[in-house]
Parts: sequence; C-alpha cells; structure tokens
Amino acid sequence: MIRLLVGILVFVINVLYRDRPYPRFYVLETVARVPYFAYLSVLHLYETVGLWRKADWLKVHFAESWNELHHLLIMEDLGGNDRWIDRFLAQHAALLYYWIVVGLYLVAPKSAYHFMELVEGHAYDTYDKFLTENEADLKAQPAPQIAINYYRDGDLYMFDEFQTAVVAESRRPAVDNLYDVFVNIRDDEAEHVKTMVACQATDTTNMKSPHAPAFAASDAEVVFAPGEQQAVAE
Repeated sequence: MIRLLVGILVFVINVLYRDRPYPRFYVLETVARVPYFAYLSVLHLYETVGLWRKADWLKVHFAESWNELHHLLIMEDLGGNDRWIDRFLAQHAALLYYWIVVGLYLVAPKSAYHFMELVEGHAYDTYDKFLTENEADLKAQPAPQIAINYYRDGDLYMFDEFQTAVVAESRRPAVDNLYDVFVNIRDDEAEHVKTMVACQATDTTNMKSPHAPAFAASDAEVVFAPGEQQAVAE
C-alpha cells in the first residue's frame, strides 16, 4: 500500500510535470510537508490523552516541516505556483495525503515513517538529476533571498534541528547561486531520509534532537554524499 501511494505521487510528478521543473518541485514540496504535520497531530493527540510524551520527536518533526516550508517558499519565488491548476492539484493532493498518513501513523507508525523515507528518497533523486542536467544554467543565476535568509543569514537553530545524523552547527552550506540552493535542498532531502530511518529503528533512542544534551558526535553518521542514498535507506 505504501509503495502504491508513493507510486501515485511519483507518477503525477514525473509524468504531468516532465518539462516544467519548478511547478514539479512546487507540487513535490507541498505534498512532502504534510506527513510531518500528520506526525505532529498524532503526537499531540497522544500527549493530550496522556498516552505518550516524546518532546524530541515533536521538535524534530516540526523542524522537518519548517525545512520543507522553506523549500516550498523557494519554489514559489521561482514561479512554481504561478498557475492556479498547479496550486489546486498540489493542495488537494496534500489534503488527501495528510489524512492517509494520520490514519497510517495511528495504526503503524513505522510504516508511516517508511512512507516518508520513500518520498524523501524520490525527492533526493529528482533534485540530483536536475542538478546534473542544468549545472551551468543554475550557476549563472543568483540565489533567491529566501534561500540566503534560511541557509546563511537567519536563525539556524531550526536548520540544525531536523538533521538527526549530523552534529548541530556542523553543516553550513554555501548559498552563492541557484546551483548551491538546489544542492542544499537535495542534501536536505538526504538528511530527511536518515531521520526517517532513525524513526523506524527498534531502539527509538536512535532518534534524538541534535540539540539534546545527550546528543554527541558518536550519535551522528557520516554526512550524506551523492550516490549513497540507497545504502542509507537500507
């Protein structure tokens, strides 16, 4: 079922938006945010009824949604949401996937995390291919201000927080042109994959807030490099 859900999303993105990269990324980022909203909703429900309290999980998932929000803002700045039909499709797909993931997370949390692992893995592949095919053109274009604010000039606490396999403040990417921006987005997706893998671990202490007092360099993995996605996912 999970692979079917991901397959439908991939079909829409790859086929309907084959020659329109920025609207394609806009749809991808709109839908990619909603599973994190679903996780937060269910975790808050558990806290409300006194069943489960996991503050680190709430913090990390919110940071993940914050990261995806900035990916979305970048795509909007690049014109990805200019057409109403693209906004209509993305928003209605996101609403559908939100309720699907809420139900899945209630009955099978690891499966819900596996769903997002596959989505983020597809996002990594999509951005990696785009970078390879458009390197020269992207390097000639300036970075959007929203990307500069997020990756370099803003409050980087939330940027560090979603990367549970990297020691806080150890990743400070360049953002000098549009190519750098897409490299950063691609590498963000790689970090999401690793966080989703950690969330599925039997020993859930593997998933810690990077700013937690107990988090140390020994908790972090090697920083994701292009071509290593499959090994990380496995």
